[in-house]
Amino acid sequence: MKALVCTEPGKFSVENVTLDPPKTGEIRVKMGATGVCRSDLSVINGVLPLPPPVVLGHEGAGTVAELGHGVNGLEVGDHVILSFVPCCGSCDACLHHRPVFCSAGVPDGRMIDGTYRVHQGEKDFGTMQFLGCMAEECVVPATAAVKIDKSVPFDKASLVGCGVMTGVGAAINTAQVTPGSTCVVFGCGGVGLSVIQGCRISGADRIIAVDVLPNKLEMAKQFGATDAIDGSDGQAPGKIHELTGGGADYAFEAVGVPALMEAAYASVRSGGTAVLVGVGSLTQSFSINALMAPLSGKTIKGSMYGDANPHADFPRLLGLYQRGKLDLDAMVTRTYSIDDAPQAFTDMEKGVNARGVIVF
Repeated sequence: MKALVCTEPGKFSVENVTLDPPKTGEIRVKMGATGVCRSDLSVINGVLPLPPPVVLGHEGAGTVAELGHGVNGLEVGDHVILSFVPCCGSCDACLHHRPVFCSAGVPDGRMIDGTYRVHQGEKDFGTMQFLGCMAEECVVPATAAVKIDKSVPFDKASLVGCGVMTGVGAAINTAQVTPGSTCVVFGCGGVGLSVIQGCRISGADRIIAVDVLPNKLEMAKQFGATDAIDGSDGQAPGKIHELTGGGADYAFEAVGVPALMEAAYASVRSGGTAVLVGVGSLTQSFSINALMAPLSGKTIKGSMYGDANPHADFPRLLGLYQRGKLDLDAMVTRTYSIDDAPQAFTDMEKGVNARGVIVF
Protein backbone atom coordinates (compact mmCIF):
# COMPACT_ATOMS: atom_id res chain seq x y z
CA MET A 1 0.00 0.00 0.00
CA LYS A 2 1.01 3.65 -0.39
CA ALA A 3 1.91 5.74 2.64
CA LEU A 4 3.42 9.18 3.14
CA VAL A 5 6.62 8.70 5.14
CA CYS A 6 9.08 11.05 6.80
CA THR A 7 12.19 9.17 5.69
CA GLU A 8 14.76 11.37 7.42
CA PRO A 9 14.77 14.81 9.05
CA GLY A 10 13.47 17.35 6.56
CA LYS A 11 12.48 14.79 3.92
CA PHE A 12 9.30 12.89 3.10
CA SER A 13 8.02 10.81 0.21
CA VAL A 14 5.28 8.40 -0.84
CA GLU A 15 6.49 4.87 -0.12
CA ASN A 16 5.16 1.38 -0.77
CA VAL A 17 4.90 -0.42 2.58
CA THR A 18 3.26 -3.47 4.10
CA LEU A 19 0.81 -3.51 7.00
CA ASP A 20 0.44 -6.18 9.66
CA PRO A 21 -3.03 -7.37 10.70
CA PRO A 22 -4.47 -5.77 13.85
CA LYS A 23 -3.48 -7.29 17.17
CA THR A 24 -5.61 -7.55 20.31
CA GLY A 25 -7.52 -4.32 20.91
CA GLU A 26 -6.71 -2.91 17.45
CA ILE A 27 -8.54 -2.39 14.18
CA ARG A 28 -7.55 -1.96 10.55
CA VAL A 29 -9.06 1.09 8.85
CA LYS A 30 -9.39 1.71 5.13
CA MET A 31 -8.79 5.43 4.94
CA GLY A 32 -11.31 7.73 3.29
CA ALA A 33 -9.60 11.07 3.87
CA THR A 34 -6.76 12.64 5.84
CA GLY A 35 -6.33 16.32 6.66
CA VAL A 36 -2.97 17.99 6.01
CA CYS A 37 -2.05 19.56 9.35
CA ARG A 38 0.90 21.69 10.43
CA SER A 39 1.69 19.06 13.08
CA ASP A 40 2.60 16.67 10.25
CA LEU A 41 5.05 19.28 9.02
CA SER A 42 6.35 19.59 12.58
CA VAL A 43 7.29 15.91 12.47
CA ILE A 44 9.09 16.41 9.17
CA ASN A 45 11.10 19.40 10.39
CA GLY A 46 11.82 17.92 13.83
CA VAL A 47 9.73 20.25 16.01
CA LEU A 48 7.79 17.16 17.10
CA PRO A 49 10.61 14.65 17.66
CA LEU A 50 9.66 11.28 16.18
CA PRO A 51 12.43 8.96 14.95
CA PRO A 52 12.22 8.33 11.19
CA PRO A 53 11.10 6.51 9.21
CA VAL A 54 7.59 7.34 10.39
CA VAL A 55 4.27 7.28 8.54
CA LEU A 56 2.66 10.71 8.80
CA GLY A 57 -0.98 11.51 9.44
CA HIS A 58 -3.07 12.01 12.57
CA GLU A 59 -6.27 13.66 11.27
CA GLY A 60 -8.40 11.17 9.41
CA ALA A 61 -11.59 9.23 8.84
CA GLY A 62 -12.32 5.93 7.17
CA THR A 63 -14.04 2.56 7.24
CA VAL A 64 -13.35 -0.28 9.66
CA ALA A 65 -11.95 -3.12 7.53
CA GLU A 66 -10.82 -5.67 10.15
CA LEU A 67 -11.16 -6.22 13.89
CA GLY A 68 -8.47 -7.53 16.18
CA HIS A 69 -9.23 -9.87 19.07
CA GLY A 70 -11.25 -8.42 21.92
CA VAL A 71 -12.63 -5.36 20.11
CA ASN A 72 -16.14 -4.46 21.17
CA GLY A 73 -18.47 -1.68 20.04
CA LEU A 74 -17.19 -1.56 16.45
CA GLU A 75 -18.03 -3.64 13.39
CA VAL A 76 -16.51 -4.08 9.95
CA GLY A 77 -18.06 -1.44 7.72
CA ASP A 78 -18.46 1.20 10.44
CA HIS A 79 -17.36 4.71 9.55
CA VAL A 80 -14.98 6.21 12.11
CA ILE A 81 -13.01 9.34 12.90
CA LEU A 82 -9.56 8.66 14.33
CA SER A 83 -8.37 10.34 17.52
CA PHE A 84 -4.65 10.86 17.97
CA VAL A 85 -5.08 10.22 21.71
CA PRO A 86 -6.29 6.67 22.33
CA CYS A 87 -8.31 6.83 25.54
CA CYS A 88 -7.83 3.75 27.71
CA GLY A 89 -10.64 4.61 30.13
CA SER A 90 -8.78 3.44 33.21
CA CYS A 91 -5.78 5.75 33.82
CA ASP A 92 -5.92 8.70 36.19
CA ALA A 93 -6.62 11.20 33.39
CA CYS A 94 -9.45 9.15 31.94
CA LEU A 95 -10.99 8.54 35.36
CA HIS A 96 -10.92 12.28 36.05
CA HIS A 97 -12.70 13.01 32.75
CA ARG A 98 -9.59 14.41 31.04
CA PRO A 99 -9.00 11.63 28.47
CA VAL A 100 -6.98 13.98 26.28
CA PHE A 101 -4.13 13.39 28.76
CA CYS A 102 -4.48 9.58 28.69
CA SER A 103 -1.22 7.85 29.59
CA ALA A 104 -1.94 4.54 27.82
CA GLY A 105 1.03 4.85 25.51
CA VAL A 106 4.05 6.97 24.65
CA PRO A 107 3.73 8.51 21.14
CA ASP A 108 7.21 7.52 19.99
CA GLY A 109 6.19 5.91 16.70
CA ARG A 110 5.41 2.49 18.15
CA MET A 111 2.03 1.06 19.00
CA ILE A 112 0.84 0.86 22.61
CA ASP A 113 2.46 -2.56 23.05
CA GLY A 114 5.83 -1.19 21.91
CA THR A 115 5.89 -2.91 18.50
CA TYR A 116 5.37 -1.81 14.89
CA ARG A 117 2.68 -2.56 12.28
CA VAL A 118 4.20 -0.93 9.18
CA HIS A 119 7.22 -2.35 7.39
CA GLN A 120 9.26 -2.08 4.22
CA GLY A 121 11.07 -5.34 3.80
CA GLU A 122 12.88 -5.98 7.08
CA LYS A 123 12.70 -2.35 8.15
CA ASP A 124 10.13 -1.21 10.74
CA PHE A 125 8.29 2.08 10.20
CA GLY A 126 6.83 4.07 13.06
CA THR A 127 3.41 5.72 12.89
CA MET A 128 2.51 9.23 13.99
CA GLN A 129 0.42 9.32 17.18
CA PHE A 130 -0.49 5.59 16.99
CA LEU A 131 -2.24 6.30 13.67
CA GLY A 132 -0.05 7.03 10.65
CA CYS A 133 -3.20 7.64 8.63
CA MET A 134 -1.62 9.35 5.62
CA ALA A 135 -1.81 5.92 4.07
CA GLU A 136 -4.30 3.86 2.16
CA GLU A 137 -4.86 1.78 5.30
CA CYS A 138 -3.72 1.90 8.91
CA VAL A 139 -3.86 -0.23 12.04
CA VAL A 140 -4.85 1.75 15.13
CA PRO A 141 -5.96 1.15 18.72
CA ALA A 142 -9.70 0.53 18.75
CA THR A 143 -10.03 3.16 21.49
CA ALA A 144 -8.74 5.73 18.98
CA ALA A 145 -11.70 5.17 16.65
CA VAL A 146 -15.02 6.97 17.13
CA LYS A 147 -18.01 5.64 15.21
CA ILE A 148 -19.88 8.26 13.19
CA ASP A 149 -22.96 8.64 10.98
CA LYS A 150 -22.25 7.25 7.50
CA SER A 151 -23.94 10.25 5.90
CA VAL A 152 -21.01 12.55 6.79
CA PRO A 153 -18.46 12.77 3.93
CA PHE A 154 -15.01 11.54 4.88
CA ASP A 155 -13.22 14.73 3.81
CA LYS A 156 -15.37 16.77 6.22
CA ALA A 157 -15.33 14.20 9.03
CA SER A 158 -11.54 13.87 8.91
CA LEU A 159 -11.05 17.48 10.02
CA VAL A 160 -12.79 16.79 13.31
CA GLY A 161 -9.97 14.37 14.16
CA CYS A 162 -7.56 17.23 14.86
CA GLY A 163 -7.89 20.77 13.54
CA VAL A 164 -11.58 21.37 14.13
CA MET A 165 -11.62 19.61 17.50
CA THR A 166 -8.52 21.49 18.59
CA GLY A 167 -9.88 24.88 17.56
CA VAL A 168 -13.57 24.62 18.40
CA GLY A 169 -12.70 22.80 21.61
CA ALA A 170 -10.29 25.56 22.66
CA ALA A 171 -13.21 28.01 22.60
CA ILE A 172 -15.99 25.78 23.94
CA ASN A 173 -14.15 23.44 26.33
CA THR A 174 -10.94 25.19 27.38
CA ALA A 175 -11.90 28.86 27.46
CA GLN A 176 -15.64 28.26 27.87
CA VAL A 177 -16.32 31.47 25.96
CA THR A 178 -19.40 33.24 27.28
CA PRO A 179 -22.19 34.83 25.20
CA GLY A 180 -21.62 38.51 24.46
CA SER A 181 -17.87 38.36 25.01
CA THR A 182 -15.02 39.69 22.86
CA CYS A 183 -12.45 37.25 21.47
CA VAL A 184 -9.27 37.65 19.45
CA VAL A 185 -7.61 34.89 17.45
CA PHE A 186 -3.95 35.06 16.41
CA GLY A 187 -3.38 32.93 13.31
CA CYS A 188 -6.11 32.01 10.85
CA GLY A 189 -5.02 28.63 9.56
CA GLY A 190 -7.23 25.57 9.92
CA VAL A 191 -7.02 25.59 13.72
CA GLY A 192 -7.47 29.36 14.05
CA LEU A 193 -10.50 29.33 11.75
CA SER A 194 -11.94 26.57 13.91
CA VAL A 195 -11.35 28.69 17.03
CA ILE A 196 -13.29 31.47 15.33
CA GLN A 197 -16.14 29.07 14.65
CA GLY A 198 -16.07 27.91 18.27
CA CYS A 199 -16.27 31.51 19.49
CA ARG A 200 -19.16 32.19 17.11
CA ILE A 201 -21.04 29.07 18.22
CA SER A 202 -20.49 30.10 21.87
CA GLY A 203 -22.20 33.43 21.21
CA ALA A 204 -19.23 35.80 21.24
CA ASP A 205 -20.33 39.30 20.25
CA ARG A 206 -17.04 40.36 18.69
CA ILE A 207 -14.37 38.13 17.14
CA ILE A 208 -11.14 39.80 16.03
CA ALA A 209 -8.91 37.87 13.63
CA VAL A 210 -5.17 38.60 13.40
CA ASP A 211 -2.97 37.30 10.57
CA VAL A 212 -0.32 38.53 8.15
CA LEU A 213 -1.97 37.11 5.02
CA PRO A 214 -4.91 39.03 3.50
CA ASN A 215 -6.54 35.85 2.16
CA LYS A 216 -6.52 34.34 5.66
CA LEU A 217 -8.23 37.41 7.06
CA GLU A 218 -10.90 37.11 4.36
CA MET A 219 -11.39 33.47 5.29
CA ALA A 220 -11.70 34.48 8.94
CA LYS A 221 -14.61 36.80 8.10
CA GLN A 222 -16.30 33.96 6.22
CA PHE A 223 -16.20 31.80 9.35
CA GLY A 224 -17.44 34.43 11.78
CA ALA A 225 -14.78 37.09 12.49
CA THR A 226 -16.28 40.56 12.89
CA ASP A 227 -12.96 42.42 12.65
CA ALA A 228 -9.63 41.74 10.94
CA ILE A 229 -6.19 43.07 11.86
CA ASP A 230 -3.01 42.79 9.80
CA GLY A 231 -0.48 41.62 12.36
CA SER A 232 2.63 42.12 10.22
CA ASP A 233 3.69 45.30 12.04
CA GLY A 234 3.66 43.66 15.50
CA GLN A 235 1.22 46.25 16.84
CA ALA A 236 -1.85 44.03 17.13
CA PRO A 237 -2.21 44.22 20.96
CA GLY A 238 -2.41 48.01 20.89
CA LYS A 239 -4.93 47.96 18.06
CA ILE A 240 -7.03 45.39 19.96
CA HIS A 241 -7.04 47.52 23.11
CA GLU A 242 -8.14 50.50 21.03
CA LEU A 243 -10.89 48.53 19.28
CA THR A 244 -12.26 47.03 22.48
CA GLY A 245 -11.69 49.87 24.91
CA GLY A 246 -9.39 47.93 27.21
CA GLY A 247 -8.68 44.49 25.77
CA ALA A 248 -10.45 41.29 24.75
CA ASP A 249 -12.10 38.90 27.19
CA TYR A 250 -10.36 35.95 25.52
CA ALA A 251 -7.33 35.68 23.23
CA PHE A 252 -6.25 32.54 21.39
CA GLU A 253 -2.79 31.87 19.93
CA ALA A 254 -3.17 29.26 17.18
CA VAL A 255 0.28 29.20 15.57
CA GLY A 256 2.82 28.14 18.20
CA VAL A 257 5.05 31.24 18.01
CA PRO A 258 6.35 32.63 21.34
CA ALA A 259 6.01 36.27 20.22
CA LEU A 260 2.35 35.65 19.38
CA MET A 261 1.80 33.96 22.74
CA GLU A 262 3.07 37.14 24.39
CA ALA A 263 0.86 39.21 22.08
CA ALA A 264 -2.20 37.14 22.99
CA TYR A 265 -1.51 37.69 26.70
CA ALA A 266 -1.02 41.42 26.10
CA SER A 267 -4.28 41.64 24.15
CA VAL A 268 -6.67 40.61 26.92
CA ARG A 269 -8.10 42.95 29.52
CA SER A 270 -7.26 42.69 33.22
CA GLY A 271 -8.85 39.49 34.42
CA GLY A 272 -9.05 38.14 30.87
CA THR A 273 -7.90 34.76 29.58
CA ALA A 274 -5.18 33.91 27.05
CA VAL A 275 -5.47 30.41 25.58
CA LEU A 276 -2.38 28.82 24.01
CA VAL A 277 -3.45 26.44 21.26
CA GLY A 278 -0.46 26.44 18.91
CA VAL A 279 2.51 24.19 19.66
CA GLY A 280 6.08 25.52 19.67
CA SER A 281 9.28 23.53 20.07
CA LEU A 282 10.97 22.21 23.21
CA THR A 283 13.69 24.86 22.90
CA GLN A 284 11.33 27.86 22.80
CA SER A 285 9.84 29.88 25.63
CA PHE A 286 7.98 33.15 26.16
CA SER A 287 8.12 35.74 28.93
CA ILE A 288 5.62 37.60 31.09
CA ASN A 289 6.36 40.63 33.23
CA ALA A 290 6.74 39.45 36.83
CA LEU A 291 5.07 42.55 38.26
CA MET A 292 2.11 42.76 35.91
CA ALA A 293 1.31 39.04 35.92
CA PRO A 294 -0.23 39.10 39.41
CA LEU A 295 -1.49 42.68 39.23
CA SER A 296 -3.41 42.16 35.97
CA GLY A 297 -5.14 39.01 37.19
CA LYS A 298 -4.94 37.45 33.74
CA THR A 299 -5.22 33.68 33.18
CA ILE A 300 -3.05 31.65 30.81
CA LYS A 301 -4.49 28.31 29.77
CA GLY A 302 -2.90 25.67 27.60
CA SER A 303 -5.33 23.85 25.35
CA MET A 304 -4.34 20.33 24.37
CA TYR A 305 -6.57 18.94 21.60
CA GLY A 306 -9.34 21.34 22.63
CA ASP A 307 -9.69 19.48 25.95
CA ALA A 308 -11.40 16.80 23.93
CA ASN A 309 -13.38 13.82 25.08
CA PRO A 310 -13.32 12.33 21.57
CA HIS A 311 -16.09 9.77 22.03
CA ALA A 312 -18.44 12.52 23.22
CA ASP A 313 -17.12 15.57 21.37
CA PHE A 314 -16.67 14.14 17.85
CA PRO A 315 -20.39 13.24 17.51
CA ARG A 316 -21.26 16.55 19.16
CA LEU A 317 -19.31 18.53 16.54
CA LEU A 318 -20.76 16.50 13.69
CA GLY A 319 -24.21 17.23 15.11
CA LEU A 320 -23.42 20.95 14.92
CA TYR A 321 -22.29 20.41 11.31
CA GLN A 322 -25.46 18.56 10.37
CA ARG A 323 -27.58 21.35 11.89
CA GLY A 324 -25.72 24.02 9.95
CA LYS A 325 -23.97 25.59 12.96
CA LEU A 326 -20.43 24.36 12.21
CA ASP A 327 -19.15 24.91 8.67
CA LEU A 328 -16.96 22.01 7.62
CA ASP A 329 -17.74 22.27 3.91
CA ALA A 330 -15.95 25.59 3.43
CA MET A 331 -13.03 24.39 5.58
CA VAL A 332 -12.04 21.95 2.81
CA THR A 333 -10.48 24.30 0.27
CA ARG A 334 -8.84 21.64 -1.89
CA THR A 335 -8.46 17.87 -2.03
CA TYR A 336 -5.38 15.95 -3.17
CA SER A 337 -4.40 12.38 -3.97
CA ILE A 338 -1.67 10.83 -1.85
CA ASP A 339 0.70 11.20 -4.80
CA ASP A 340 0.06 14.95 -4.69
CA ALA A 341 0.92 15.18 -0.97
CA PRO A 342 4.09 17.27 -1.57
CA GLN A 343 1.93 19.91 -3.27
CA ALA A 344 -0.50 19.78 -0.35
CA PHE A 345 2.31 20.61 2.08
CA THR A 346 3.59 23.39 -0.18
CA ASP A 347 0.11 24.91 -0.31
CA MET A 348 -0.21 24.66 3.48
CA GLU A 349 3.08 26.50 4.02
CA LYS A 350 1.96 29.22 1.60
CA GLY A 351 -1.34 29.61 3.45
CA VAL A 352 -3.38 28.85 0.34
CA ASN A 353 -6.01 26.64 1.99
CA ALA A 354 -8.27 26.75 4.99
CA ARG A 355 -7.52 23.03 5.01
CA GLY A 356 -6.14 20.73 2.37
CA VAL A 357 -7.33 17.12 2.51
CA ILE A 358 -5.85 13.97 1.00
CA VAL A 359 -8.69 11.80 -0.32
CA PHE A 360 -8.25 8.08 -0.96
